[in-house]
Amino acid sequence: MIEGRDGAAFSPRRPVTGSVVALLGAGAGLAAAALVPSLASAQRVTDIPGMQVDGMNVLAVKAAAEIAVEHARSGQGPYVLEMMTYRYRGHSMSDPAKYRSKDEVNRMRAEHDCIDQAKKRLLDANMADENALKAIDKEVKDIVAAAAQFAQDSPEPDPSELWTDVLKQA
Repeated sequence: MIEGRDGAAFSPRRPVTGSVVALLGAGAGLAAAALVPSLASAQRVTDIPGMQVDGMNVLAVKAAAEIAVEHARSGQGPYVLEMMTYRYRGHSMSDPAKYRSKDEVNRMRAEHDCIDQAKKRLLDANMADENALKAIDKEVKDIVAAAAQFAQDSPEPDPSELWTDVLKQA
C-alpha cells in the first residue's frame, strides 16, 4: 500500500489493459462488461504494471502520476493508472441516473468532490486565498471556452488523418 502526502492510500497492482475492457468499462460499468470487478483484480493477465488510485483525491492522483511518469521515462514501458471516481450525473443526456438517490450524490459531492477538497486544502494551509482561487477558476473557464470555440470553428480533419499518431492499426 502506498500513501500520498495527505495519507490517501492506493495499491500498486498489475491491472489488465486494453481498449475493449477500458471502453466497455467506461460505458457499462466494468463489472457488468467484463469478467473482472476491476482492472486491478485482473493483474495476472498482463505484465503491464499499474495501480488503482482514489481518483477523487488530487494528492493521491499526483503521487500515483509521479510513479507512472518515472516508470515510463526510465524506459520500463507503460504503466496503468485505474482512477476510481464518482460520476455525479448519468452517462449521457439520455441517462437520468435513477440508479442513485439525490442524497447519495449530494453526500458524495459534499464529502469527496476533488475540486472542493483541493480548494479546502489550499485555504487551510494558507497557500491561497479565495480571490486567488476565483481568478484561477475564471482563467480555467476562459481556456476551456476558447478551446471549445476553436474546435467549433475548425474544419473537420481529412479522413487520411485517421491513423496519424496511432501506434498500431487494428
